[in-house]
Amino acid sequence: MAKLRDGFWTRPLDDLTDAEWEALCDGCGKCCLIKLEDEESGALTYTDVACRLFDDATCRCGNYPLRRQLVPQCVVLSRETLASEAAWMPASCAYRLRAEGRPLPDWHPLLAGPDRIHALGHSMRHRTTPEWEVAEEDLEDYAIGDLS
Repeated sequence: MAKLRDGFWTRPLDDLTDAEWEALCDGCGKCCLIKLEDEESGALTYTDVACRLFDDATCRCGNYPLRRQLVPQCVVLSRETLASEAAWMPASCAYRLRAEGRPLPDWHPLLAGPDRIHALGHSMRHRTTPEWEVAEEDLEDYAIGDLS
């Protein structure tokens, strides 16, 4: 594993190495939830229905290297796509926070260790329904709000 610089999460996103960029993810799993968009207002509503690749126990993608090939609509967040995709990310997302010049929350794994996010309920660990169990026309029944 590549060496991560001390306090790298306080640096501008463009200054991060690829390894630091990946390590910035808090592992909440919220970006892997299916979201509903109001056609008129554009408002997003999260559901507890997770992508078919989402691992509910680890809050990570079950096939991260091939996620785009297996799930073509998967949003691959990068420095180049962050500006156009940030609105789809939860308000607590480390990438979104840092892009907005805000600090990481005190429960972020880089600050508090890997389990605090789950202990405080900021992740979707053990709180999702697999995508294959829900018919598309029933997604609204799984709405949980905006997760702001």
